[in-house]
Amino acid sequence: MNPESDKPAPAEPAPFVERRVNKRDRRAVTLWTFLKGGLAPRRRGGRRAGEQEQLVDFHEPHLLFLAVLMLTLSLTDAFLTVKLMTNGAHETNPLLAFVLNDHPRLFAVVKMGLTGMGVVSLVAVARMKFFRLVRASVVLQLLVLAYFVLVAYEAWLVRSMVVF
Repeated sequence: MNPESDKPAPAEPAPFVERRVNKRDRRAVTLWTFLKGGLAPRRRGGRRAGEQEQLVDFHEPHLLFLAVLMLTLSLTDAFLTVKLMTNGAHETNPLLAFVLNDHPRLFAVVKMGLTGMGVVSLVAVARMKFFRLVRASVVLQLLVLAYFVLVAYEAWLVRSMVVF
């Protein structure tokens, strides 16, 4: 008790003691983040107003549509490329040209693998902005549109080929 009043004297605060067992930052993005989030999604959005560009575990349904459409267009592009190359065309992508010329059986696997990794990466960061200007989901939409134009052009080339 404090002699000047009937109130007890305030106790001194206890010293701060760090109780964390694991010192690593749990917010760091790692490969485990992508794997665990893909198998057991929980986070649908940021917790605070300024966290709307954070990685999430649950993605909008239109991103699945865009991803499947992009892979379908990639497969169609692979078939049309092979068809055009049998009639004298050349692959302009140097990596795929190497694979097609030296390892033709791996062409579709490499093409779909590269496209698939790019699509998965864009879907994973769909809420983030590139160069603080445009969201990754918009980039994915623009890439699907560009791929559609490419496949339409290749289809036009195949249709206009002269058959001997």
